[in-house]
Formats: sequence, C-alpha cells, structure tokens
Amino acid sequence: MIDLKNFSFSYGLTPVFENIDLQFKEGSIYGLLGENGVGKTTMLKCISGLLRPQKGTCTVDDNTSFDRKPEFLENIFFLPDDVPLPDNSTPESFFHDLAGFYATSNEDEMRRLAVELKIDPTRRFKEMSFGQQKKSLIVCALALNTRYLLLDEPTNGLDIPSKSDFRRILSERVGGGQTIIISTHQVKDVENLIDPIIIISNSSVMLNASVERITEKLYFEYGGQQRPDALYSEMMPGGYLNVFPNDGMGESQVNIEALFNAVLRNQNIIKNLFN
Repeated sequence: MIDLKNFSFSYGLTPVFENIDLQFKEGSIYGLLGENGVGKTTMLKCISGLLRPQKGTCTVDDNTSFDRKPEFLENIFFLPDDVPLPDNSTPESFFHDLAGFYATSNEDEMRRLAVELKIDPTRRFKEMSFGQQKKSLIVCALALNTRYLLLDEPTNGLDIPSKSDFRRILSERVGGGQTIIISTHQVKDVENLIDPIIIISNSSVMLNASVERITEKLYFEYGGQQRPDALYSEMMPGGYLNVFPNDGMGESQVNIEALFNAVLRNQNIIKNLFN
C-alpha cells in the first residue's frame, strides 16, 4: 500500500501540498486528476522516491520512498510524461535495459502488447512519431509487471484509436493485484477506467472516492432542463447534463469531465458532501 501521512511539499515558498493524508490500496486503477500545475507529477515523484516531502511521510509497503531501497525499487516503476530517448535505442533494447532490474518483467508480454498497440519493437525511437514513442514506452512499462505502476499523462500524443486500446489493455489488469496510478488533466481519456477517483487542487485533495460513492452522493442527469441548483450544467444534444447532490434519485452514470468541473467549482460543497 502507498501511504501519505501529513504529507507536505513546496517549491521554495510556493506550497504544492499541505498536510495531506492519502492512501492507494492494492488492486485498483486510481485516477489522479487536476489542472496543469497543481502537483500531480510532484506527488508521483515523491511516491517513487525522486523527491522528499518537507513534512510528513511517504511510504510504499512500509518502505520510505526517498530511501530508495532495492526492495522498494524492484516493485515500482514511474513513467514520466517526457522520457529522454537515445537516438539508436529501440523499444526492444529499452525494455531489455530495464528488465534486468525487475524480476517480474516478461518479454513475451512486451511483444504481445506491442502487437496490440501496433508498434514495431525493433524500430528506432528516432524514426517514430511522438505517439508511437509514447505507446512504446507504455508497452515497456506494463510488461515490467511491477506491483506499483505510476503513469504521468500517459495519453498525451495518442490518437483516438490508441486511447481506446490503452483503456482496454489497462482494464484487463483490474483485479490482478497491481496498483496503477494515472495522473492526467485529460480526464475524458480515462473515463470508465479509473476507480477510485482523486481530484487535487489548491494544495489539497478535493475528492477521494470510489465511483460507487460518487454516485451515492451526486446525481448525473442527462438531457434534462438546466437546473438552478446544479453544481455544474453543460448543454448537450437533447438538453443539459446536470450534476447535483443525490437526494434519493438512485444511481446514475458518472461523467468524469462534468464531475471534474463540479468539484473545481464547488470545492467547499463537495468537501462537506463527501465528509
């Protein structure tokens, strides 16, 4: 389990997080959502041991992340949004360079995923488009099969079919014991994939809830009239999409983009509703 307690981090005098308590439990695909610059990447770097919190603790299976002990490193992999790639490197050679550090790595799985995402693992990165490079790195990261996988903006540069393939491949891993954290501001790219959902803003966690709990507390109405009591309304074909507190309305289908906007625009209401 990943455990952040009284977690605080700042760049100079600019706070990024203040006294956060947050846990990521095994076997789920977490969505870490927030606008650009709110600290999503910083949190992933702290979890992976690349940054040290100024206050509080960040542990993974009781190992302090920043200590970066071998038993910690062999169970976690962080794929940043931007990865420097040597000109003559290929996905195949990149994977081989990594695989020696991870006993769980599987070359056959790397090749299978490469076929599914339509990339050639023997082609040099410099000959690929940005989207092809991105898919290649995702393939390598998944085939390491680490207990914890941190993906920062993984859908950047992917076309629509590739985003669909990405969601399908990750959904196959639900319930397999692996914990995956997807950090993104492109919330629609991970719809129907992430659960629980964490939304961060203003140095704190605005929402941390399962999809089931979100539908208990909020109702998503499709095609109705614009409601004056809605936390968020958006015009759509046939009417409005309204998000409002669920007062015995039953379950509804979460729209992650509308949820994101509702949370950011009504932070105090959301905190009170979910607390």
